Amino acid sequence: MTDTPPGVDLARLRPWFAAHVEGAGDRPLHATLVAGGRSNLTYLVGDGEHEWVLRRPPLGHVLPTAHDMRREYTVLRALAPTDVPVPRPLAFCDDESVNDAPFYVMEKVDGVILRTPDQMARLSPADARRCSDELVDVLVAVHAVDYEAVGLAGFGRPDGYVERQVRRWGEQWERSKTRELPAVDELARRLRAAVPASPPPTIVHGDYRLDNTMLAPDDPGRIVAVLDWEMATLGDPLADLGLFLVYWAQDDGATPGVGAAIDTRAGFATRDEIVERYAHRSGRDVSQLDFYEILATYKLAIILEGIHARFLMGKTVGEGFEHIGAMVEALVQRALDRASRSDVAALRG
Repeated sequence: MTDTPPGVDLARLRPWFAAHVEGAGDRPLHATLVAGGRSNLTYLVGDGEHEWVLRRPPLGHVLPTAHDMRREYTVLRALAPTDVPVPRPLAFCDDESVNDAPFYVMEKVDGVILRTPDQMARLSPADARRCSDELVDVLVAVHAVDYEAVGLAGFGRPDGYVERQVRRWGEQWERSKTRELPAVDELARRLRAAVPASPPPTIVHGDYRLDNTMLAPDDPGRIVAVLDWEMATLGDPLADLGLFLVYWAQDDGATPGVGAAIDTRAGFATRDEIVERYAHRSGRDVSQLDFYEILATYKLAIILEGIHARFLMGKTVGEGFEHIGAMVEALVQRALDRASRSDVAALRG
């Protein structure tokens, strides 16, 4: 217990686990911070016989409407009986006297998360292609869930979703910014002028990408869990596809600050193939994807600025935060450059 990472109080959590978590007894707990998360914090918690996963908000600079643990827990409970692979949620706690912030506990799923070029390179070309196809098919499955039938009718306000996203993230920028960046204001102006008509609403994951999915240990063509539902809501499904494409940065055009480039020469699908498969499987019109990709880049830059602000305040846990401020500037400039080349006149400014 002397090596407990910040963000979990194991002495206070021990009786709560015993009372609320299936399989837990009154045994001492240990915890490890799970690598990879830069927003909500994820811990592996064990008692010597069992292991679970605990999710809680970051330690500081929590924006209004962000890092809502109850929302994550609610969407996981709703999706657990569907075709969408998610970890089974076990218990939720909003009593801040237990661990200083709301949190929830879910089952630990055994699987593989691909984060680095070396990890991706271990896949054969055939497996890389199957992984690509599965990512698209699971996203289609998320968007195919009847959200009213699974009890999520009141989970969001889908009408005006895209326009509200542009406005909301502009407000988040004002709350998070550590310096003035006129390029952010220009990007917001162009997005406001180019809001498209949305297709019928669906569940939106909000941060769907390769390293927010877990692959079967023996089969990279099968996703066993979709993770990190902190930004889930009801809205425009193309917002998920736009963000996925930002992260699916090919080797000839990697987006700064969003992880490893996807090596299509190693068998992974190209961006055009991703779009074609999604359009075919979902039946949706994808002609306005420029807007959604640029909106996704704008949002990502603002999220990273919030993380940069927490880093400057000494409120981050883990390593790798010192370069995030520069990533924000690079992302915004990349989005402006993309907007200036778009077929959508309003995005060109």
